[in-house]
Amino acid sequence: MNYICLTLFKEMVENCMNTSIMGRAREAGLISLDVIDIRDFACNKHNRVDDYPYGGGAGMVMQAEPVYKACEAARDKVRARNESCRLIYLSPIGRPFTQKIAEELAKEENLIFLCGHYEGIDERALELEADDYISLGDFVLTGGELPAICIMDAVARLVPGVLNNDSSASDESFEGNTLEYPQYTRPEEFMGKKVPEVLLSGHHANIERWRRNQSLLRTMERRPDLFEKVELDKKDRKFLNEHRLENNLQAKD
Repeated sequence: MNYICLTLFKEMVENCMNTSIMGRAREAGLISLDVIDIRDFACNKHNRVDDYPYGGGAGMVMQAEPVYKACEAARDKVRARNESCRLIYLSPIGRPFTQKIAEELAKEENLIFLCGHYEGIDERALELEADDYISLGDFVLTGGELPAICIMDAVARLVPGVLNNDSSASDESFEGNTLEYPQYTRPEEFMGKKVPEVLLSGHHANIERWRRNQSLLRTMERRPDLFEKVELDKKDRKFLNEHRLENNLQAKD
């Protein structure tokens, strides 16, 4: 997986993507990252890339020409390899990022992230260059760097070899629209709280069933919007019915 990030703050992106799992993945050649400074394409001696918005209003807007040239420079790197790419603009107007979108993006050869700042980017540059618009959520950030880093991290985890245990990605939250089950490690008892006995039993089938049940309960209680999308089998329905019956009896007591 090859990433190209277009930004005004190169160090912010490099520092985050050089640590932990992402840093090791880059060293191993499993992912690559090229960070391009949009200011390098400024059309003035002061390297300014912003100006006042037409029509008035607060703040500044990133100019079309330097953004366009930076995008084309990124695309040229991909064209030189005869590969495909998707250029993503990080913006609240984009589709909300999900694990499903991460899986979709992981199939691409190259991902180019355009990080805006100030009041945004001149719409003409976006019309010419943006292939996709993605939002990290319904809130406003100072710039697109943090969303880009989050998406790069989420996508990289799906690249074979990035995680030490490749099955980890399929066991985590949002797989099958469920949240991940509770995790425990040593010691067996902490502050009077014990690890569930089933996890100490060594009975793999029972452990897997327990984990599935816990995922269902956690999703139902904490993310009912996700739970509506979960595909339930007979064992799932039986467990949930028993759980509801038990809760009803406790309520009556």
